[in-house]
Amino acid sequence: MKKISFLFIFFIGFINAQKLTPNETSIINQGDITTALPIYQTTDSHQHKTLLSLSTEIDPVDPNTATLVKRMKESLLSTDGGVGIAAPQVGINRKVIWVQRFDKEGNPQEYFINPVIVWRSELQNLGPEGDLSIPEFRDQFYRSKVIQLEYVDLKGQKYSEIVEGFTAVIFQHEIDHLFGILISDKKEKEKNDSYKKVDAFKKSDSVTR
Repeated sequence: MKKISFLFIFFIGFINAQKLTPNETSIINQGDITTALPIYQTTDSHQHKTLLSLSTEIDPVDPNTATLVKRMKESLLSTDGGVGIAAPQVGINRKVIWVQRFDKEGNPQEYFINPVIVWRSELQNLGPEGDLSIPEFRDQFYRSKVIQLEYVDLKGQKYSEIVEGFTAVIFQHEIDHLFGILISDKKEKEKNDSYKKVDAFKKSDSVTR
């Protein structure tokens, strides 16, 4: 009986941990829910703090999650050439991202809920990156060439796939956001690291995510 009670309490605690706070639901539903949410900037101290905060999982079947997903897409579409966006960039520290899939025909934009990189290749590429939340910042970064990703959709269905090349770079960039990692800070941390350069980055233009 004690074991069953413990498991029940653990399960209820897990579900509650996924519930959106009143402040989060207010941000998600503020104004016209069919329009873009403002993209947070590091130049604003309050917004910068949100960008540096750790994100938690979100309940995929909560109607507010569907609204967040839709409005995040509108936020991405409102940018000039952005290829990805993470929920912290619209003020919500939850694990939701949008990524443009350059590895698929037509380069579609797709959402991913509670994404986790479960494996990364040791082979890395060096390529340019920018960020929608960091004005006028561009630099070169090392990223794993291939990753294995797990995530769920708005119905709670779980998926797993292998992603490589430029699309894998975008995934790694956006998932970094979920851990409060910004490329401006990442560059400082990489100064003491050593890598073998691989000229396999296929997209030469610097893009923003």
